[in-house]
Order: sequence, then structure tokens, then C-alpha cells
Amino acid sequence: MTSAEPVDRAVPRYGVVGDPIAHSLSPVLHRAGYDALGISARYDAVRVPEGTLASYAAGLGPEWRGLSVTAPLKREALALATTVTERATLAGGANTLVRTADGWAADNTDLPGAVAAIRETYDGPAGVATIIGAGATAASTGLALADLGVRTIRLLAREPARAAETAAALARDTRLEVDVLPLDGAAVVGEIVVSTIPVAAQTDALVAATCGAAVVFEVVYDPWPSPIAAAAQERGQAVVSGLDLLVHQAVLQFAMFTGHNGPLETMRKAGEAALAAR
Repeated sequence: MTSAEPVDRAVPRYGVVGDPIAHSLSPVLHRAGYDALGISARYDAVRVPEGTLASYAAGLGPEWRGLSVTAPLKREALALATTVTERATLAGGANTLVRTADGWAADNTDLPGAVAAIRETYDGPAGVATIIGAGATAASTGLALADLGVRTIRLLAREPARAAETAAALARDTRLEVDVLPLDGAAVVGEIVVSTIPVAAQTDALVAATCGAAVVFEVVYDPWPSPIAAAAQERGQAVVSGLDLLVHQAVLQFAMFTGHNGPLETMRKAGEAALAAR
């Protein structure tokens, strides 16, 4: 928004913050929901550099009612909130901030969003899972897997020593047993395999190693399909995409922000159309 653009403080405002942010599909999803339900609201993407979320939030006018939070600001969102849900604390980061009379309330809809995205595609047993990659997304997804019944998680990291924070986050859930192994050469085990690594890191050997899982959850959605997702589709495995996760967590945010249930299929179709146009 430019300084010359008028501000209607009667219209609730929401947005997604992060850095980088231009690629985000969140505005597409939320705006599609507003249009479908006839809600008067505004949703924008705002670049907020790391280390500046608290000062940015402090400067927002009263028309700002909620923020979606993406990398690298999820831990900062947790720190600035006056109230925090148990699942956001467990994950060590918040992707949702809702304004209240007492300040900002923090939550993490990535966890229930991941559960819903997987259950939409797969309703079979899930006791063991492998997560490829060891960043913040791996932590939140692993905690979601625990809610699906997973009790053992194998975390495959390019540098196992740097996976300590994610492993510790998963270990805070007493239902889980976690082991960390090097990405190269380690076996992929379990009913569910989750890939949180970039497309460029998906080697032929890694793609082949995912063949035994019932479900392949690829958190990347652009470009799509990734090598791991494409191979899974060819094999007939159940495939859950990053767009599925994005839509389900956005639907939950939409309800928190507006008090209305987000129209899942409308928001999904809007995201698919936006991706196809890229």
C-alpha cells in the first residue's frame, strides 16, 4: 500500500508476513474465501524482514485483525504474543496471530492443517514415518503426524548435527520416539514419508528410497510435481501436496480471523488456478 492510498478503517484487514513473501498464495486463498462468502475484508502480502515482526505489529492500526506468519518469522510471532496455544508452544513457532483486546493471540494451524490434508487422502494405519529434512516445517509436520497415530519418526538430515533443534521440538511430544540419521544412504521407513527439502536436493537415489511408503507428503507445491511427488504418482501411492497443507491451514486461519468457516474447495481451486498461471 502506498501512502497516497486511502485507508478505510471500517474494513477489517489481514495479511501474510514473511521474507521473501511475493510468492505467497495466501492472498489468493483468503480473498477467494471473502468473495465466496460476501465478506468485506482486505488481505495483503507484506514483506517483513527477520527481526522486525514485533515493531511491525506494534505499528498496525486497529483495522488489522489478524496475520498469517511464514518464514522466517514464526518464532518471533510466538515471542510477541500475549497468549499462545499449546500446539504453537509445542511446535516452537506460530503461523497465526489474531488480535484480541489484550494483544496478539498465537496459534499454529500447520499442525491440524497437516492432519486434515493427510486424512483427506489416506485413512489407513500410521505408526512409523520418515521425514526428509530437519527445518521448522519438519518439526510442525512431525508433531502433526503424532496426532495421526505415528509414534516413531526417522528424521533424515543433510547435516544431522544441525537437526538438534527440530529433534528437540519433536521430542517434547512424549508420544514420539525420534532418531536422526544422515540423509545420504539412510533407509526410508514407515507408512508415511514427508519431504521438506528443495527439489534440487531430490536425488534419484532418494526418490527411489520413498517407494515403500503408503503416503508421500511433499510440502513443496511450486514447482509441481517435484521428483519425489511425480514418482509417487506414477507408482500409485497416495500423494499429499504442499498446496493441500496450505489450503487446510488457511481454512482454519480464515475461521479464526472472520468467524466464518472457510470454503475449502473454493480456496483450493483458487490456489490451483494461481499455480497454473505461473
